[in-house]
Amino acid sequence: MSILVTGGAGFIGSNFVLDWLAHGDETVVNLDKLTYAGNRANLGGLEHDPRHVLVVADIADTHRVTEVLHAHRPRAIVNFAAETHVDRSIAGAGNFVRTNVGGAFGLLEAARAFWSELDGAERDAFRFLHVSTDEVYGSLAPADPGFTEASPYQPNNPYAASKAGGDHLVRAWAQTYGLPVLMTHCSNNFGPRQFPEKLIPLMIHHALAGKPLPVYGDGLHARDWLYVADHCDGLRRVLEDGRPGQTYNLGARNERTTLEVVTAVCALLDTLRPRADGGAYRDLIALVADRPGHDRRYAIDAGKARQELGWQPAETFASGLEKTVRWYLDHPQWLLKAASRSHASEGGAR
Repeated sequence: MSILVTGGAGFIGSNFVLDWLAHGDETVVNLDKLTYAGNRANLGGLEHDPRHVLVVADIADTHRVTEVLHAHRPRAIVNFAAETHVDRSIAGAGNFVRTNVGGAFGLLEAARAFWSELDGAERDAFRFLHVSTDEVYGSLAPADPGFTEASPYQPNNPYAASKAGGDHLVRAWAQTYGLPVLMTHCSNNFGPRQFPEKLIPLMIHHALAGKPLPVYGDGLHARDWLYVADHCDGLRRVLEDGRPGQTYNLGARNERTTLEVVTAVCALLDTLRPRADGGAYRDLIALVADRPGHDRRYAIDAGKARQELGWQPAETFASGLEKTVRWYLDHPQWLLKAASRSHASEGGAR
């Protein structure tokens, strides 16, 4: 038995692969294009593990994906493969449309053909799990309740729009062809192995280098922060017990503004790695011009996942953040090498 994980060398994907293998012996076939954010170092320790097979390929290459499916015959596909950084999508949306829409189409077509050839119990058990984002729902006002699975799609930036496009294809392949799909929408993830163009690792990298900590606008944009290990646990629950054709929102009720997150990172660094000059890291915070299409607030109502799957996060924001900061401090070479591959220079909520 095996599962196919796409985008499994990226942040959430690699954490999922490592978590999956820590919980059992089922083989993971890991298909990743290894773009700038796909990092072999994220999979350290698996180089000689027979339970892990790394295939360098693009999900949009339907022919290659089909070869992989027939060679390994997975019982499920878990799709993490995506371009995810809002700033990059604003600077150039083409790669986001190609991967998040065109890639989703290619993967769906390969999956549909493979699933159609299965018989009996194999066909009944097969699942296609598509991992998406709360950003497809748009922005919330301060007093609005959290997004539910019934919230309308209102994407406000190219990244969110491209993810919404992929989501719609997934739904259509379920409705039209009967492909047994599952979909999740998660809130902002944080944790180990996150590429340092995203807020928390970027702030850690800048702080340790004594650089300004740039925060967009007034710093009051709010997000629900979900520790990546809790997200991985939720995805396992969805894959095991989720109802085909259903969507599940995964969030932690950890709403924080950008300034609150950055200030909390600074406080931990003050304790764990004090500045040589005796100053406080928060003194490095600098507000910068806001980015276009910047959603004010996201929040997730994960009631459906709790009620149907018995899932709830194990980490608080504080406990998850401490684990996160300690991981980056314990892996300075990983952070430096990843940062050297990044052109990131701004902060932001995602």
